[in-house]
Amino acid sequence: MEPTTVPLGLANFAWDFPSVRTLAERDHANIVSWNTYDRGSHFAAHDAPDLLVDDIREFFAKLR
Repeated sequence: MEPTTVPLGLANFAWDFPSVRTLAERDHANIVSWNTYDRGSHFAAHDAPDLLVDDIREFFAKLR
């Protein structure tokens, strides 16, 4: 299967299941942003909304 070319942004929060970069890069050819944070979890919208909002804004700013 060919890697996707849709722009992708990934965020790794401290207490969430860690993303494996090699697998993401294998499956997605257009990773626009990849950020790691020292706090937050799978529920980042609840426990680290400031980080999540900034991450989303940064991702979409790169697409302009």
